[in-house]
Amino acid sequence: MQKVKKVPQRKCIACQVRDSKKGLIRIVKNKEGEIFLDETGKANGRGAYICKTTECMRKAIKSKALNRAFKIEVSSEVYEKLLKELESNEN
Repeated sequence: MQKVKKVPQRKCIACQVRDSKKGLIRIVKNKEGEIFLDETGKANGRGAYICKTTECMRKAIKSKALNRAFKIEVSSEVYEKLLKELESNEN
């Protein structure tokens, strides 16, 4: 009998859709308070997951989802930077 490997599931903070860890992109807040997209999924810090679409990032910006996920006030500049990073990754 083959043991089935469990695929880690994560939930998008914008649209609440569950997906595999690989299907979502991780946003990290490290000890220095920097917030950035984590391509590897292994960066140190508090992570929040979001779909790899600009649509979901816009939804997260509108609902201030990162503020809740990281329990801090996230500036609009940070949201804009993340949106630009995500847009450049999509292309």
